[in-house]
Amino acid sequence: MEVNAFLVNAFTANGRGGNPAGVVLNADNLSDQDKLKIAQAVGFSETAFICQDEEVDFAVSFFTVTDEVDFCGHATLATFSTLYQQGLISEGRYIQRTKAGLLGVTVASDGQIVMEQALPDYLGVIDYQTIAEMIGLDAELLASTQLPVEIISTGLPDIIVPVPFGYLDKLQVNNALLSDYCKQHNLVGIHAFELCDKDSGLTASCRNFAPLFGIPEESATGSANGALACYLTKHLGDKLGKAFTFEQGRAMGCVSSITASVESNEQGIVKVSVGGFAREIGQQTVCL
Repeated sequence: MEVNAFLVNAFTANGRGGNPAGVVLNADNLSDQDKLKIAQAVGFSETAFICQDEEVDFAVSFFTVTDEVDFCGHATLATFSTLYQQGLISEGRYIQRTKAGLLGVTVASDGQIVMEQALPDYLGVIDYQTIAEMIGLDAELLASTQLPVEIISTGLPDIIVPVPFGYLDKLQVNNALLSDYCKQHNLVGIHAFELCDKDSGLTASCRNFAPLFGIPEESATGSANGALACYLTKHLGDKLGKAFTFEQGRAMGCVSSITASVESNEQGIVKVSVGGFAREIGQQTVCL
């Protein structure tokens, strides 16, 4: 059997950069083993598989080259951009069923995709020394940010790590140490960020590392930037507001642009959204 996979760069900046994902339409008859084989053949950090659903618009599953994950932001963006570009959906709001829950996705007429994420789970704080050993920076340097290292999930649990401005590109990640820690604590990886100058037009620059799932570094991460938006709202909301623009992939020579926003009331955050653009870069036929 031959299966066609669309190859899509998600979270592009002016049509360039982004993070590649595979997208497979009409995946209803594929087994999990089939999906894993296709994801491995495509070779990107994630490949999305779109199936019919009796209750909502689509059921979408996400596979890395090693395993299935509950949710993937950039692959969601790639999925709905592909559906839109192929004329299978029009502008409007849709619901996807994922292992992270039922999540809304809005398609704009210009092709921008905005996806809703799960509300944040704040899963604990990690001491600076533990993280310092994983990323090759001194604990005292991390502490100088006066911001905590915190585990947050808006679909996937990531370690949000603030670093002082000018140090993001200097990180030296110990993949073995990070993988072991994530495996022991059921985490995905590290999402590190440095705040940017207000005149830059960016809220923060980011880097994401998930070696446990075969991703040494990723150039755009939707789920982790949703978590980062919640983190910034929690700790710096009065200074930064509720709408954010993130840059990711600079250290990889593949700059990506991710927008994020949160809505909140007296009880806390009630909506988390992450958006961006995507561009098809090719197609691949996989033989099973």
